[in-house]
Amino acid sequence: MKLIEALEVMKRAASEVAGLRIFLACGFTPLHLQTFLSAELLVSTPRKRPEIESGLFGDLVGNIERFEPRGIENLVVVIEWSDIDLRLAARSGGGWRVSQMASIIDSAHESIARLERAIAGASVQIPTVVCTPSLPLPPMFTTPRTEESPPEAQLRCALASFVEHLSQQPGLRVVNTQYLDELSPLAGRYDLKSDLTSGFPYTLQHASAVGKVLADLIRPRAPKKGLITDLDDTLWAGILGDDGAEGISWDLEHKSQMHGLYQQVLGSLGSSGVLIGVASKNDPSAVKSAFEENNLLLTQKDIFPFETHWSRKSESVTRILKTWNISADSVLFIDDSPMEVAEVQTVFPDMECIVFPKSDYQAIWELLGHLRDSFGKSAQTEEDLLRTASIRQAEIWRELENSSENLADDFLKAAESHIVFHTSEPVDQRAFELVNKTNQFNLNGKRFSEREWRNLLSDPEVFLLAVSYKDKFGSLGVIAVIMGRMYAGKVNVNSWVMSCRAFSRRIEYQCLQYILDAFGADEIAFDYAATPRNTPLRKFLTTLLGSPPVPGIRLTKDQFLTKVPRLFHLVEENAHV
Repeated sequence: MKLIEALEVMKRAASEVAGLRIFLACGFTPLHLQTFLSAELLVSTPRKRPEIESGLFGDLVGNIERFEPRGIENLVVVIEWSDIDLRLAARSGGGWRVSQMASIIDSAHESIARLERAIAGASVQIPTVVCTPSLPLPPMFTTPRTEESPPEAQLRCALASFVEHLSQQPGLRVVNTQYLDELSPLAGRYDLKSDLTSGFPYTLQHASAVGKVLADLIRPRAPKKGLITDLDDTLWAGILGDDGAEGISWDLEHKSQMHGLYQQVLGSLGSSGVLIGVASKNDPSAVKSAFEENNLLLTQKDIFPFETHWSRKSESVTRILKTWNISADSVLFIDDSPMEVAEVQTVFPDMECIVFPKSDYQAIWELLGHLRDSFGKSAQTEEDLLRTASIRQAEIWRELENSSENLADDFLKAAESHIVFHTSEPVDQRAFELVNKTNQFNLNGKRFSEREWRNLLSDPEVFLLAVSYKDKFGSLGVIAVIMGRMYAGKVNVNSWVMSCRAFSRRIEYQCLQYILDAFGADEIAFDYAATPRNTPLRKFLTTLLGSPPVPGIRLTKDQFLTKVPRLFHLVEENAHV
């Protein structure tokens, strides 16, 4: 983004309601960085004008230590070498003699330790984003620039250790310097004139790049949930029906390593909880043989479901989406045929559809990076790792929806279902993610920022229950979250979500039974609102109430007891997530 474009975005948003307060902690004058950051946030979060505050010039660590999070949604920390030691900057006249190097290194270690304490402490209170030094070190060393000097190596080593420690802190995101290198070449980052005359060290190009990366971390995109891939000339090189299982390849020997790399990335995604499905015009028995007879880097266990037949790809995608029970905009489709991609795109305009660039090595490399961006998330939960297995199990449970009540009772009783109601802590990332991404069984569709979530859970009157489930078929992990308040013998439920993977198990009934019993309540009030996608929740409440729900609905204990079916779960409470 150019500066004039950023200013135009800011001008258009002048009338918008301010609602995104950010504290930008940096040791230099924020100047254009503040403008670019505001503009990028407006692009990603329209109708919410950012208000960016900053601290004292030249005192980065002090700004963080004095920082008060009241009313602030995010803390953004931008560090440069001058914040680690003033002598590592052009504005300083501290001297660069060989005899001073040891002192600079010792000072850098002390400053980094102090910064780490301050940032870690702040991130416990507020979501924090950190950008470590992105400008080059000054030409203060005695070796030629082609040779790394010991003091340089010591400084970079201290910084790398600092970044490693920060990256492991919950509630804290650190800018990936390699990605920033791709956006902003090192030689074009530093503006000496601007640094010396105004205290702003970045070129406009670099300020724009830093602003974009910071905005992406402050308001990260929701990761996609599933990837549907073709097989021939996509997952492997060759046509299975023509070449046979022995004629397909994905390795260096056959000059088809790009397909091997694609398999490796899909395997990585699958191991982190991304759903991987196959839509291929192929003979099912031939595909089965190919996976059994060849040592593919992506195995049959990584993929569910397989749609292998000669029907249209859009029909395969339709069935896969139904099996996964997720929306098209959460899925990415990849096929080497532009015609197949166009056909799927026409039927699913909200789905991202990509032609696999089988003859363009650079484009394949860029595709692999795009997959990381599309599916990447800050942390994986136990539930992510269980997702594919739980989708397979859901097929069994879905059959119960059309069975008789007696048959369903027998199956549920034999399933050895075990439910645990956890008193969740505010830092529980799984509960936060589930509330923000669940659409179908969702009381009102409300979403929360990390700051709003922490503020809510700091209220002593608010309760949060995280519900985990397992049965003899396996564990689903945490599959439901209930948040609300208790007052005068009544419970007000403000937020209630449940994963679609848990449907047909009567868990929703057990949740209400638990609330009525645990709180000794005679009535539950729901902060209900209809959304375009919460039909399952609406149908459930209609079953209990005898009529479609409306905002402000209440359910008495007597009403519930007349409608609740037999429950066979073994219930445990007061365990920690």
